Amino acid sequence: MKTLIALFMSSVFVMLAGCNTVAGAGKDIEKGGEAVQDTAKDVQKKM
Repeated sequence: MKTLIALFMSSVFVMLAGCNTVAGAGKDIEKGGEAVQDTAKDVQKKM
């Protein structure tokens, strides 16, 4: 699980580093949030 979190955080930092505008940052953050939601749903299904 720690590896998954580290991978996710690394991906977020890479996405944010690639943003050129505030709007772009907002879209990247939104996609990051969607990834967290998807992961949470997957974990919930496995329970």
